[in-house]
Amino acid sequence: MDIDEQVSLAPLTTLGIGGPARYLVRCRQIEQIFGALEWAATESIPVHVLGGGSNTLFSDAGLDGLVLRIELAGVDTDMSQAKAELRVAAGQDWDGLVQTTIASGMVGLECLSGIPGYVGATPIQNVGAYGQEVSDVLVQVEAIDRTTLKTVVFDNEACEFAYRDSRFKGRDRDRYIVTRVTYRLERDTRPTIRYPELAQQLQVAGVELDRLDGGRAAAAVRDVVLGLRRSKAMVVDPSDPNTRSAGSFFLNPILTSAQYEQTVMRWRSHTGDQASEIPSYPSSDSHSESGHKLPAAWLVEQAGFVRGTQHSGAAVSDRHALALVSRSGKEQDLLALAHQIQRTVEDVFGVRLQREPVRVAREGTVLPSDDNEPRS
Repeated sequence: MDIDEQVSLAPLTTLGIGGPARYLVRCRQIEQIFGALEWAATESIPVHVLGGGSNTLFSDAGLDGLVLRIELAGVDTDMSQAKAELRVAAGQDWDGLVQTTIASGMVGLECLSGIPGYVGATPIQNVGAYGQEVSDVLVQVEAIDRTTLKTVVFDNEACEFAYRDSRFKGRDRDRYIVTRVTYRLERDTRPTIRYPELAQQLQVAGVELDRLDGGRAAAAVRDVVLGLRRSKAMVVDPSDPNTRSAGSFFLNPILTSAQYEQTVMRWRSHTGDQASEIPSYPSSDSHSESGHKLPAAWLVEQAGFVRGTQHSGAAVSDRHALALVSRSGKEQDLLALAHQIQRTVEDVFGVRLQREPVRVAREGTVLPSDDNEPRS
């Protein structure tokens, strides 16, 4: 097992932010994960697990501990049943996997095209976009329990999925290291389109899914999704400074009916227009009480942070109000803008936006999702 020292974390994240890690181990075999955990325990140093770095915000001071980068690779495919099953290593590139499944005539991941990162993060975040979520097709998760150093397996229900959430992100945060994920995908069927913006764009593109077989239909959906994501600078492109982000920085808030009515009344008082409305969509989260999902991008823009708004060394993306872009490469600058947005949205709407990227302090602790206070 090779242990590297003083490794810059910024190049390992899409935000391009982060000082040096005291130690870093690249784990390409499961045995290296066990070895790294045992070594860190012996040295009494904290461990942070990192995948593709597309949803992580490190401190400018770096991390005074061990970064354990999961680079496990491999895909085992079983096509013997009516549905295809794929058992995928946690370090496999996510979008590469999506592209492979579509090329093989599988359906179920096409709306998740273009999302950066590794497979291991998908059950943790319950990755979703354009009406699909990983929890729709996930069969099981294999992981290492860091408290016992034993391998454990979770079925879909045991993962406790919710909107952009799971037990791995919630009550069991940092307890398990995902090593493999199994997905079950449809074959010879057409994708189901649930998201209005995607349906509209398919129509604009002249795509008639009912005239295509399953594989070609999924490929057509992928093309349109990639086009939508590129238009919002949500596909990583080194030549485009707007992609130096973590994608959506804030989650879409989900309110009960009573909370939604209070928010509308507050907005009307703010605008002086008693006919003013706030767009909302029914929450698709089947694990909690149904409610109103508010588009966080709309809240951000209505609070005055239009696309292109700059603040010190950070900015709101020119192409999407939810993407906060680092200009200086400094965590403190990005967080100053995030905190200003969060505070203003709460003043105007009474809604507290929650951060989506994982924020890691220098000592290795993961900070709460509503904590965007810059720290020296």
